[in-house]
Amino acid sequence: MRIYADENFPGDAVAQLRVRGHDVRWARVDSPGISDCEIVRQAQMEKRLIVTFDKDFGELAFRHHLPSDCGVVLFRMSMNSPDDAVRLIVDILDSRDDWHGHFSVVETDRVRMRPLIPINAESRTRNDSP
Repeated sequence: MRIYADENFPGDAVAQLRVRGHDVRWARVDSPGISDCEIVRQAQMEKRLIVTFDKDFGELAFRHHLPSDCGVVLFRMSMNSPDDAVRLIVDILDSRDDWHGHFSVVETDRVRMRPLIPINAESRTRNDSP
């Protein structure tokens, strides 16, 4: 999986995802200080899934029309220790293959997924309106 990890994403989780064969860019190392909007733009260009703990990415994904070959996974859960956090994050990301095309919120007891609206479908809806 091609992933773009936000600056707030744990470095140990980035390392473990790479060990498991994922292609991970990490904003903290690859582009320190990059804006959230720029992360979304780069994820679009590189067709990467954004992983973050920053809830602002939900609005950005829809405002910037993140395409279906991208997606956002927002982690909103408490974790007992850094080791548990890494294990949980990596296991959750590896547990599904349908993250792309969705804005997903991972909570302690559930995963909520909302489809991203394809650009052509959104423009069709606007054009069909009176």
